[in-house]
Amino acid sequence: MSFGENTILLNDQREMPLLGLGVYKATDHAELCQAIQDAVSCGYRLIDTASFYKNEEGVGKGIKALDLPREELFVTTKIWNTAQRIGDIEDSFNRSLERLGLDYVDLYMIHWPVPGCFTDTWKAMEKLQASGKIKSIGVSNFSAADLELLHTVSDVVPAVNQVEFHPLFNHPELLSYCREHGIAVQAYAPLARGAYLKSPLMIEIGKSHGKSPAQVGLRWLVQQGISVVPKSVHKDRILENSQIFDFSLTEEEMLAITAMDAQMRVAGIPDDMAAYIKK
Repeated sequence: MSFGENTILLNDQREMPLLGLGVYKATDHAELCQAIQDAVSCGYRLIDTASFYKNEEGVGKGIKALDLPREELFVTTKIWNTAQRIGDIEDSFNRSLERLGLDYVDLYMIHWPVPGCFTDTWKAMEKLQASGKIKSIGVSNFSAADLELLHTVSDVVPAVNQVEFHPLFNHPELLSYCREHGIAVQAYAPLARGAYLKSPLMIEIGKSHGKSPAQVGLRWLVQQGISVVPKSVHKDRILENSQIFDFSLTEEEMLAITAMDAQMRVAGIPDDMAAYIKK
């Protein structure tokens, strides 16, 4: 298994691509299949979905249509809060696997740290990993405190923590914690849904490198070793988002972008988690 040079080595010694295709809200099967085809032709090898997205079947059809060996793809999905609350971990996973039409997923994540549930969910995921149906297990939207609690019940450290991360919403303490404990960080909503694309700073930095503000924002993340899963179904944007490995930002530029942090969350928090997640 090799995804090229732009990868992260996870704590379980598996490689994960730095760049992936996010498919949140992409529910039209034909459009999704085309987006996956376009992404793979642009060099993407990671596809990130979730049971909550209601598009695992479409993702599966897109994967099946590819002329690519399964081992050359890194497929991620996630377990939703409802399944955690009723303890429906194994069956929920198997339904995801069936919808995807796969024998295994490369990474299975807890979508949100449901209080009183996520430690039991993790233990169930460990068993699924041992069965070979999941190659790596990870979490999403976990704080350092959540990760600490997980550590009290398990010696298995999450391979990945996927969180909202972009120039306007930075997590220096969480990033430091994850690095210290060998947990790879992956950014969703890395383009902040366009919120920083008209920033004079990002435009200026982009011009100096012949790049767009979106490419600068993604580069700022991958240059820190943070994987990114920008969402798009448009071929031109999918291509643009992939062209981030042929330039580097200076230390001064990196610091200037980091200083843009406004703790501005652009992704929504589920109603059942709103009281628990810091806004």
